Amino acid sequence: MTNKFLGSLLHIADPTLPIGGFSHSNGLETYVQNNIVKDTPSAEIFIENMLKYNIKFNDATFMRMAYEKTLNNDLQALILLDQECTALKSPREMRDASQKLGLRFIKIFRRHKEFDLALQYEQSIYKSETTGHYAIAFGMYACLMEIPLEESLFAFFYNSCIGMITNSVKLVPLSQLDGQDMMFRFQPKIAQLVAETLCLDKNLIGMCSIAFDIRAMQHERLYSRLYMS
Repeated sequence: MTNKFLGSLLHIADPTLPIGGFSHSNGLETYVQNNIVKDTPSAEIFIENMLKYNIKFNDATFMRMAYEKTLNNDLQALILLDQECTALKSPREMRDASQKLGLRFIKIFRRHKEFDLALQYEQSIYKSETTGHYAIAFGMYACLMEIPLEESLFAFFYNSCIGMITNSVKLVPLSQLDGQDMMFRFQPKIAQLVAETLCLDKNLIGMCSIAFDIRAMQHERLYSRLYMS
């Protein structure tokens, strides 16, 4: 029998969800223009490092904690998580992208999924108490839609990974088959990252490679750009 949450899981993690993810490279465009990412091996290294040393310690952990706070119906904790997420996103473009994706994500799902906690969280955005980061919104709705945490985390990592692969195919450029080969190789790595994120110490949140932030900041001043971040 099909898991009752499968449709919701596929929906919230759909890479084609119209929230604007396709317009953000998360700093990859800088790496490509600097000839650091230039072929399949270097693209794969970039994506793996981004997943292992940035997303795991930042957005994925925020997503996990938002899920856990939603289980407890703790609006104040969600607000504090959102504020912490803002503080840890140093590059302006990355911060703006996270907020825009989150707001569009909420706009889609509130139309057909009404939850008191989600409404209160959205009101906190209007009051400027929060900004509506994508990771927080994703974790909150995954919990409210009764998608198990482990599956939600896998989908979150998968969505991040496939987005970076798609950007690599366009920017380097790579062949579509090169991109799909990478996705096959990344799936066991994603499963390992999920296991690590589920038990990650909260004190490690915000850890990342400084190079990612620097390249994201440099993106604001590139001579030519295809992506917004």
